[in-house]
Amino acid sequence: MAKSSSDRNTIDLFSKTRGRPKTRPLTRKDQLKTNKRNQRLKEKQQGLKRVEITLESNVLEMLDQLCELEGIKRAEWIVQQVSLAHSKPKTKKQLKVTQEQAENTKPTS
Repeated sequence: MAKSSSDRNTIDLFSKTRGRPKTRPLTRKDQLKTNKRNQRLKEKQQGLKRVEITLESNVLEMLDQLCELEGIKRAEWIVQQVSLAHSKPKTKKQLKVTQEQAENTKPTS
């Protein structure tokens, strides 16, 4: 009978009885995988989306300095900047025009 590390039904089937008992039945790798999955589900329920960006190290250092000055996290700083740019009248006008163009090009069924 084969045993997988993520198998919860036969955790102790092949384990030795000596030594200190495990506090967690799963390996560290499996624990991290489970925790990451739970974190993604929690974020999805909160209506959050994940974004991945690639930055040069000097740009990342500058971002960290700005965040440290304001005492906020990177994500919060980015949200502030997007909100600030979105609230400018010129941007609002451009967004409205773009939205109208998108509505005009929608195929009708």
